[in-house]
Amino acid sequence: MAGRALWKGFLKFAEISCPVALHSAASTSERVSFNTLNRKTGNRVKREYVDINTWKVVEKEDQIKGYEVDDNRYVLFEPDELAAAVPQSDKTLRIQSYVPFGEIDDLYFDKPYYLLPDGIGEETFVLIRDAMRESNVGALAQAVLFRRLRTVLIRAHGDGLIATTLNFDYQVRSAKEAFADIPELKIEGEMLDLAKHIIKTKVGLFDPRTFDDRYDAALAELVKAKIEGRSVAVKKQAKVEPSTNLMEALRMSAGFGSARASKPRTATAKRAAPASRPAARKKAG
Repeated sequence: MAGRALWKGFLKFAEISCPVALHSAASTSERVSFNTLNRKTGNRVKREYVDINTWKVVEKEDQIKGYEVDDNRYVLFEPDELAAAVPQSDKTLRIQSYVPFGEIDDLYFDKPYYLLPDGIGEETFVLIRDAMRESNVGALAQAVLFRRLRTVLIRAHGDGLIATTLNFDYQVRSAKEAFADIPELKIEGEMLDLAKHIIKTKVGLFDPRTFDDRYDAALAELVKAKIEGRSVAVKKQAKVEPSTNLMEALRMSAGFGSARASKPRTATAKRAAPASRPAARKKAG
């Protein structure tokens, strides 16, 4: 069962459409969660908005949204004014284009959702799914979701479709700007061979079932111990030191013993010749 739908509407494929429902694909509801209590009474506490000058509680009917235009100076907006800015929705996911998977930059991925046929139109749904799968493409579609016009990447996945909301361009920081201070080095020789050997020995399959949420598991054990009246020893975190001798650390990692045991080959890292760096763009590179 997919659970309660977060959104219902139509998926439009050229002049063909079918009713669909959007369901959450990821959830944090299974995580250990806590309530905040009054230490003295054991009662739960609640959050309230207070005036930062008078420290008096501001009731809901007296709260209003404001945009700061200067230091402590705001433009105020009534709820109906903000509601007018929400795009009109016809509950339709309109496919705009199809993109080969190799052209999709997952840096823009936001949240995944399951897209399912809603009641009728299964044949159309399966047609769209299979056509995209055999064409090895994803569909870029747009719809008003959660008060915004969102662009969504739709992909075939198993018996259904995955719809992933995409971040807007202005939300994604430029990769060129983020990496601008990384020195241009060229790694070669034994150092690169050892690193590739280590990677080869660790090649595996992508299996999310092996992902270990150690923090949540530790919280669950702590809760269980408290309920049972046991104490839980606090484990000290092992201190990780940066490698001071990269070649020796590589050889040890590769299972070849100490680098001192054999004469290392020629130098392995060279600074690349300085090159003119293109001006950083605002878009992610």
